[in-house]
Amino acid sequence: MTARTSVPDPLLLLPLRQRIVERSLGVRALHLHRAGQAEVSHRFVDDTPENLWSISKTVTALAVGIAQAEGLLNLEELVSEHLPAPEGGFGTGWDQVRLRHLLTMTSTSPILAFLDEEREHADLTGLILSTNLQGTPGERWEYSNGSILLASRVITERTGQSMRDWLMPRLFEPLGILNPQWFTTRDGLTWGATGLHLKSGQLARIGRLLLQRGQWEGEQLVPAEWIDLMHAPQTWVATGDVEPESAGYGLGVWRCTPAGAWRADGAYGQFLLVLPEQEAVLTVTSHLEGTPGAEIMRAVWEELLPLL
Repeated sequence: MTARTSVPDPLLLLPLRQRIVERSLGVRALHLHRAGQAEVSHRFVDDTPENLWSISKTVTALAVGIAQAEGLLNLEELVSEHLPAPEGGFGTGWDQVRLRHLLTMTSTSPILAFLDEEREHADLTGLILSTNLQGTPGERWEYSNGSILLASRVITERTGQSMRDWLMPRLFEPLGILNPQWFTTRDGLTWGATGLHLKSGQLARIGRLLLQRGQWEGEQLVPAEWIDLMHAPQTWVATGDVEPESAGYGLGVWRCTPAGAWRADGAYGQFLLVLPEQEAVLTVTSHLEGTPGAEIMRAVWEELLPLL
């Protein structure tokens, strides 16, 4: 844990805000929460619900952790034990895929993104499960929206509800998020990998939940052990990416370069930057195009982190 600086709260975000403007980083909102301190925030535009893109994956990972705590599933169980075989049967290798492989993106499924023809498919999960794997599950990492969609489907199979609806009384409502919009597939599944829409202030509550190891206002919404496992040393998978901020992936989250730091990460600059050593979390929403999102993170490490 680092010693706190004496920078007054109104000035904490100022160097970061200046760099955001000078470098045209497209940031729309900043929310800084520190344990035992009042929130410090700044908005560059009005607060409206925005697509969080792949931060949705982190919320899906939280759902799996809650479901495991309720005895509905286990991270080490086989996907084929939870999902019905598609017409024509499972593709080669699916009998070896565990739920862990879905959340860590190590299933080796060849369906990685959601192309237009896949988005319109009447049974997208069946399409994924009927396709042969390209390797042995767990042997390599490859970014996969399809794997996270399957995790959402497992929740639905075990609960009889869409993942979004199942999470309402368990996660969203306790956080004061009363009507979150989350895109669905043609057959009604929560996308899981993308499509969750929240205001930045609502997203910041999820950031606080991560920092507080699943606890919210005295209630343990997500097991602390699950939050720890999401970014534990034994969980990280090497991605092979040359960008240092993208070199390690856990259970729906990424490893950051500062010691102990980890994050939820969505396209165009959406971040929940969890800083355990500083007992802080920074929520960032953005619309950044043409520049890597890592530039926003580097701005945070250089302009804000030394002040915490």
